[in-house]
Amino acid sequence: MPRVARIKSKSNIYHIMIKGINQQDIFTDDEDDEKFLVILDHYRQKIEFEIYAYCLMGNHVHLLLKEGKEPLSNTIKRIGTSYVYYYNWQYDRKGHLFQDRYKSEPVEDDAYFLTVLRYIHQNPLKAGLTNNIASYLWSSYKEYIHKQKMVKVDFALSLFDQDKNRAIKEFEKFNYGINQDQCLDLTEQKKTLSDKMVRKLVLDKYGVELALLHNESKKNQLEIIKYLKAQEGISMRQLSRLTGLTLNKIFRI
Repeated sequence: MPRVARIKSKSNIYHIMIKGINQQDIFTDDEDDEKFLVILDHYRQKIEFEIYAYCLMGNHVHLLLKEGKEPLSNTIKRIGTSYVYYYNWQYDRKGHLFQDRYKSEPVEDDAYFLTVLRYIHQNPLKAGLTNNIASYLWSSYKEYIHKQKMVKVDFALSLFDQDKNRAIKEFEKFNYGINQDQCLDLTEQKKTLSDKMVRKLVLDKYGVELALLHNESKKNQLEIIKYLKAQEGISMRQLSRLTGLTLNKIFRI
């Protein structure tokens, strides 16, 4: 089937989502998150696109940006190619890391711009990675509150108030507001947990590194696998990959 043409934004502002292939993690360590942001900032300066928001999750990335000196598809390809080259070198792997095609949606008005902004910043909160937006390391929220680095904060803040201090207070209040925002991935109703989230579940509950599960007693292995299988959003294939156990063994547990 031919691909559906992307909808062009009249404002040149887009909400972008880049996902790992087969829902696998694209950020294994904090160093990976840092490297992605370095690459993002490098191309921001080179291509002169504007970043309004970003959030790096375990197996996907959200960006809110305005197209620069070249078509958006070229920009995302540059960013993706650079990061995959780094990631494959770092982890001695080969092949694809991202799904073939990134997702995008046009952002045409101020109201939806703010909705997407909040949606991106609340991603870690809704995914259970933090209970405080401000404490999450890998989103643009902190640039609005503390120190601007690569995010163009003035446009969003001006939508709240012309006085910057008052605007920041209103921005904070807005981003913590309870809502039912659904952006871009509205049709993806099935919840999925990234590898990082799955490992954290086991570490928090059992104090066990999932990659070292084979060192645990058979009783502990059984209990941990049963616990994970009962959680929403974890596939048996993912458990097999993270634990080293065969699909057949996980299925029989």
